[in-house]
Amino acid sequence: MPASRAVPAAPGASAAPGAPDAPDAPDAPDAVRPADPLDDATRGRLLHGAHHDPHGVLGAHPVPGGIAFRALRPYARSVAVTARGLRAELYDEGDGLFAAVLPLSEVPAGYRLAVAYEDAELEVDDPYRFLPALGELDLHLIGEGRHEELWRALGARPMTHEGVAGTRFTVWAPNARGVRVVGDFNYWDGTGYPMRSLGGTGVWELFLPGVGEGALYKFQLTRPDGSHTMRADPMARRTEVPPANASIVHASHHLWRDSAWMEGRGARPVHQAPFSVYELHLPSWRPGLTYRQLAEQLPAYVKDLGFTHVELMPVAEHPFGGSWGYQVTGFYAPTARLGTPDDFKYLVDALHRAGIGVLMDWVPAHFPRDDWALAEFDGRPLYEHQDPLRAAHPDWGTLEFDYGRKEVRNFLVANAVYWCQEFHIDGLRVDAVASMLYLDYSREPGQWTPNEHGGRENLDAVAFLQEMNATVYRRCPGIVTIAEESTAWDGVTRATHHVGPGGFGGLGFGLKWNMGWMHDSLEYVSKEPVHRKYHHGEMTFAMVYAYSENYVLPISHDEVVHGKRSLVSKMPGDWWQQRADHRAFLGFMWAHPGKQLLFMGQEFAQGAEWAEGHGPDWWLLDPSYSAEADHRGVRDLVRDLNARYRAAPALWECDTVPEGFRWVEGHAHEDNVFAFLRFAADGSPLLSVSNFSPVVRHGYRLGVPAADTVWEECLNTDALRYGGSGVTNEDPVKSSPVRHQGHPASVTLTLPPLATVWLRPV
Repeated sequence: MPASRAVPAAPGASAAPGAPDAPDAPDAPDAVRPADPLDDATRGRLLHGAHHDPHGVLGAHPVPGGIAFRALRPYARSVAVTARGLRAELYDEGDGLFAAVLPLSEVPAGYRLAVAYEDAELEVDDPYRFLPALGELDLHLIGEGRHEELWRALGARPMTHEGVAGTRFTVWAPNARGVRVVGDFNYWDGTGYPMRSLGGTGVWELFLPGVGEGALYKFQLTRPDGSHTMRADPMARRTEVPPANASIVHASHHLWRDSAWMEGRGARPVHQAPFSVYELHLPSWRPGLTYRQLAEQLPAYVKDLGFTHVELMPVAEHPFGGSWGYQVTGFYAPTARLGTPDDFKYLVDALHRAGIGVLMDWVPAHFPRDDWALAEFDGRPLYEHQDPLRAAHPDWGTLEFDYGRKEVRNFLVANAVYWCQEFHIDGLRVDAVASMLYLDYSREPGQWTPNEHGGRENLDAVAFLQEMNATVYRRCPGIVTIAEESTAWDGVTRATHHVGPGGFGGLGFGLKWNMGWMHDSLEYVSKEPVHRKYHHGEMTFAMVYAYSENYVLPISHDEVVHGKRSLVSKMPGDWWQQRADHRAFLGFMWAHPGKQLLFMGQEFAQGAEWAEGHGPDWWLLDPSYSAEADHRGVRDLVRDLNARYRAAPALWECDTVPEGFRWVEGHAHEDNVFAFLRFAADGSPLLSVSNFSPVVRHGYRLGVPAADTVWEECLNTDALRYGGSGVTNEDPVKSSPVRHQGHPASVTLTLPPLATVWLRPV
């Protein structure tokens, strides 16, 4: 073993940058002595990555007769401790361990390590001389499962700690025997970078000086059985572009310019406001565009069509680019396929400045089994349920979260807050809520265990959803949460503190997708007109339960892909009839109580289903391909629907109360006619009439609230400019005092074929 020596710096020699004065250095070579060797067990745990407190072994520590220094630097030829006026070489203990005892009275402040390799010598700060960079309050909140800004405590955070720039790495892995940081800064060898366990929280921490933004990293965990696994950071805020899956150290530098939007977005409760949503899949809306390129095109397109919001299918990172994105591996990272997190913020900012709200699909129901992500993260079920029957999702080959574990619940609740707070997202559409709420969801008898009361309800999931909604609404004023819930669960949009007949408090969502209305109405319009009279009730049944929840009427991606056919292709008859039915249905939908949602491509009656490779068939809008009336006419109708809708409080102000709706004609089975009145808060009405028959109906009498009122058409889906036949009520119509259908007065109209007409008092 080569002799170590202490060498005082020569007079006038430059000291290590930023190194403060040190205690007097020893002046004799024999003043440095070997450190006491590590016992075999400690040495083995350290080298195997199974030591819970490497800072207790590495770094500088007072010992009898001086200060012991120990470093773990694999592949180094030599290691020396340097400080102002000091350079002391350490003894080589083998396996990359170097140590010595220096006759110092205290640890030199800001000491560094000079590490010599075959071709270079580097002077670096010793990671093991730093106190923990995570505070006691953070650890307390994590332990309680109540850290509402968890992303500020866990993951990789660039920072200056004890005057040194670097990155703090933290990860929750309570079952791990040890954790090490690996990355491009250490050639993906974590031997020299073990993390310390911080008490009983299950959190591991290491501050790495000199590691900054853009560094690639993962965590290498030693499982309870002693094997190793390499994992992406569950809290990573940026990732590599898939299929690469390393995490990236990230700090945001985006400067928001949407203050006017953020200050005003909560001025009116969402259920009393206009709310029409354009749902889209960002990677395929215009394939090949980045977030920033989308920011140049998407806001203008959506604003021109008049939608109030966009709903982005899952933005969070996911492994398979050809999917919708519902199997999430990076819950805190926007997909890197389209750019950086700041690029995504730029897109949200641009939409806000165009007056468009941004909703995002959020997937807390399950996660995939990829062996580099969350599944058995630290060698045992951690994010998933301990019970295999509760962990495995029966439909999607994925794993379900353990909502009863406080740290998992915290991970998800904080994630909801994260998107709304950090990315200014205006609302979360929560996917697959029904699969979370029921223990027997898609399971046969014997494949599930009842709850403590003998029921099928997942009480842990109920508590999680209530906590998530209450927390997000409290922290992010003006946002809305929307449930995709396909059953008749009571109180999805009821406040969490209001207990319903079933004994549960409300789940606390702002809105709920009306899956029943969607299925029933699409079933009706898919029938030939001659058969529709036998399905008339499918168009009226939604009003039986319309006020049980605050509803969204969704014609979403789920209904127009994977063999279900696009909206216009569901319609019977020839091309003209299909487009007429498509237009009539949209007119009926926009007038019906509930908010509207339409998937991309349906706004111009695309005939083909979505395909990730080319997205919507934009070429259909090219004038050289189609006549004005074909696809561009349907798009013009959607533009006018949104404009008339936003200008008519009757269509949205009283959406969720019975006073906002009254049937005029709901029983005209033979005629295929539906007519109803919508009312604004001040009582002003709008009359919507739909004729789902291919014949013109002349002199059709309908009841209205008062006589001697002049009504005029404000929208007719059969107009020539939309591609219709041009049957309209050109002149205003005056109501007469003829009682009809329970109303004190009535009007006589001409109903165009396969069309919806809106009328309003002049």
